[in-house]
Amino acid sequence: MANILVQWLMTGIVALLHPFYVSVIEVDHNPKAKTMEISVRIFTEDFEKTLQKYSTTKVDILAPKDKALLEKQINTYIQGKFHLSINGKPVVLNYLGHEQQQESIWSYFEVENIPSVQKVEVNCNLLYDFEEKQMNIFHVKVNGVEKSYKLDNPATSTSFYF
Repeated sequence: MANILVQWLMTGIVALLHPFYVSVIEVDHNPKAKTMEISVRIFTEDFEKTLQKYSTTKVDILAPKDKALLEKQINTYIQGKFHLSINGKPVVLNYLGHEQQQESIWSYFEVENIPSVQKVEVNCNLLYDFEEKQMNIFHVKVNGVEKSYKLDNPATSTSFYF
């Protein structure tokens, strides 16, 4: 028992000394609405630093001076770094907005007119321009079946078959 406690303690110390950089992307097919619902979770501090690289004004996600500008920055960045193809065809992500939850920002997108899904192809390099140790974890759910995959920088693509 003490050995397990020591292992967990050491893992915690290593994690504190060597932070990890991760984003989570959830892609869910909604067959009733015939849509793909996409949620992108990024740590707020990392996202602010990344967006700042592309802005001449201060980026403050939690207290923006110009909310419309912030929405545009979030949408433009994610749309430039994250692309989906469904059943072999590229799709357009419709940005719905974002919200803060604890230390993260959730951004929401939707793809319309998707009656069925056999294949989901992902091309993603979110935050690769911020941190070379960045990883992006995907959870794709179709017909109640969830599949997951982790992309480590510099890998940018994967596919899910249903």
